[in-house]
Amino acid sequence: MKIERINSLSVLAVLSLLALAACSASNGQPQINSEPVAPNQLSDFDILYAQNCAGCHGAQGRGGAAIALANPVYLAIVDETTMRNIVSNGVRGTSMPAFAQSAGGMLTAQQIEAITSGIFSRWRHKQILDAGNLPSYAAKAAGNSYHGQLVFGTYCASCHGSEGSGTPKGSAITNDSFLALVSDQGLRTIVITGRPELGAPDWRDNVPGHPMTDQEITDVVTWLASRRSQNPGQPYSSNDAKQSNPQHPEN
Repeated sequence: MKIERINSLSVLAVLSLLALAACSASNGQPQINSEPVAPNQLSDFDILYAQNCAGCHGAQGRGGAAIALANPVYLAIVDETTMRNIVSNGVRGTSMPAFAQSAGGMLTAQQIEAITSGIFSRWRHKQILDAGNLPSYAAKAAGNSYHGQLVFGTYCASCHGSEGSGTPKGSAITNDSFLALVSDQGLRTIVITGRPELGAPDWRDNVPGHPMTDQEITDVVTWLASRRSQNPGQPYSSNDAKQSNPQHPEN
């Protein structure tokens, strides 16, 4: 009986302590750090990058469907102002959307800044390349499509085929769908930076010992751009479709 009484007292003591602990906090009041952070208040680079960028550019900027942002060549040719503008406003006519609220996106100006500055502070390695020999991010002069085809044959055809339709070593880069989703600047960026995560060399190593000149890059991009279809993914124009379909509502 004595032992049972002691056990009963012990249980009562534990219950009393639990009740006191429950009463020590204001009933219904949130605890410190218990409230979730509102989406527009997030400022952590890792979270912002994972939620908004990694799906295309890969974890840690290593590349995916889109270029690797942690590529030292890319971060050597692009500046923070340009990148901030791209993240904010997207690239019209491509798969790169606008993220800034001012352009219809979901991110604040502070979050855009956190992403942009974070990419440069974490992944940019200064003096890894000779800035004097770097091609310019944007073209400085008009390109020559005829010369661009010759340059393509010298530097690119061994992997991508003479017409850019692809080989076992490299993908098709004159494909309608691909060209419809990439801007001229996007093409130039890829030619300069390569796709190291896919084994594609940058502008220096297409032909070992003979890096492409700035003008050669411009000319290749001009030739590739000239291969764009006006109606990508369609075997015929919209006018042909109307003529072949007498039931078309516009006929």
